[in-house]
Amino acid sequence: MPIPCYLAMTAAEFANVDPLPEKIAWMACHFSCYGTGLSNLPSILPEGSIIILNDRTPPDRHDPQRITAQLLELVTELKPDGLLLDFQRRGIDLNRQLAQMLPNALPCPVGVTAEYADDSGCAVFLEPPPLHITLNDYITPWAEREIWLEIAPQTFTYTVTEKGCNIEEQENFSLPEPVFPENSLFCRYHTELLEDAAVFTLQRTREDLTAMLENSSGITRAVGLYQQLGNALLPETE
Repeated sequence: MPIPCYLAMTAAEFANVDPLPEKIAWMACHFSCYGTGLSNLPSILPEGSIIILNDRTPPDRHDPQRITAQLLELVTELKPDGLLLDFQRRGIDLNRQLAQMLPNALPCPVGVTAEYADDSGCAVFLEPPPLHITLNDYITPWAEREIWLEIAPQTFTYTVTEKGCNIEEQENFSLPEPVFPENSLFCRYHTELLEDAAVFTLQRTREDLTAMLENSSGITRAVGLYQQLGNALLPETE
C-alpha cells in the first residue's frame, strides 16, 4: 500500500483551494501570543487529515495541561489521522513535556521532530533526506521507531576542490543537460569538470519523491508543503 502523503496547508489555502487534496495537514496551529494555550485550531477538517502544531511563537510560560486539554477536545471532535509536533526550537522544556504527555493523552497517533523524540512515545518526524545519502542509511538510526518523513523537491550543488566539498542549496534551478538518474538516491544529477573543481548538482523532483515513497520501507507517513507539491504527488492511497 502506498505511504499516505499529507499536504500541509495554511488556513488561507484550506479556505480557498477547491478541490482540497485527498489528505491534508492543517499547519496553522501555534502557541498563543497572548495566553497559555494554543491559537488557530481548526474548526473543521476533512476525513483523513492531520494537525500540525508548530513552535514559531515561543512557548514561554504556556501551560502543558491546558494545551493537552485543548488538543484532546479537538481530536475527539474532529478525529484526525494524527498530530504532528513540528518543533524547530531546540532545548525547550515545554516541547519535551508535550512530546512525553500527548501520546498517552490523545486517541490518535502523535509524531515529533527528532530533537524531542528520544524520550517520548511519539513517532519520529525526520527532515527531508539529504540528496547524497541513501534513504536506508538516513533512517537507520531510528529503525526501531515509527518514522514520519518530511518530503520536498530539492536541488543542491556539491563543489569538490582540493580543500574539500562545499554544499549549496539552489532555488528554482533547472539542471543543464546531460541529466543522469541516480536510482539509489531517488534523484537525478549533472556533473561539470572545471579547472580546479568538480561540480555535482543533484536534484530531487516530485517524480523522484513519488518513486522514493513507492519503494521505501520503514516510513509510515509523509508530509510535504502544498505550496511545493500541489495536488498530484502520489496515486490514490486507497
